Amino acid sequence: MAAGSGWNPNPATARHSFLRFQGDAGLRIDIQKPPIEVLLVEDNLADIQLTTEGLAEGNIRPNVTVVRDGEEAMKYLKRNGRYSEAPRPQLILLDLNLPKKSGREVLAELKQDPDLKCIPVLVLSTSRAPQDIQSSYRLHANCYLVKPSNIEEFGATVRSIEDFWLTRAKLPTL
Repeated sequence: MAAGSGWNPNPATARHSFLRFQGDAGLRIDIQKPPIEVLLVEDNLADIQLTTEGLAEGNIRPNVTVVRDGEEAMKYLKRNGRYSEAPRPQLILLDLNLPKKSGREVLAELKQDPDLKCIPVLVLSTSRAPQDIQSSYRLHANCYLVKPSNIEEFGATVRSIEDFWLTRAKLPTL
């Protein structure tokens, strides 16, 4: 792959490059941006695969870390144990129905932590129950998305996350 294309086989050191050409001189300006860090908290392997593949196919290609239960999510976010060097996520995709500690408990705990509460949290759930939606927003979720059961619609949902949250929204740097 050509130098400056933005592709890097090592996501830990990846930088996104945007190339611009000006006039006949072909002046190239590289603007380097660090990759966006996303934490996916999901226990369902199929949903993990669909979400990570959907994000990998997009234009932004964030670094995605996956944890599969609520306790691991909090260890990661608080940088405990093996996560002591973990990058701070700029966006969290959170399932509600998790083992060990529910997504609601994770959401409540992180929104009470002064170091974590400014990280945007998108709840991704199969539940359409009004009480789940309402309780998520009461716990300060930034968005509630119902996971589609159809693969094409799931892909469209992931693309909408990229389009808004990874492209248009300005995410915190922590």
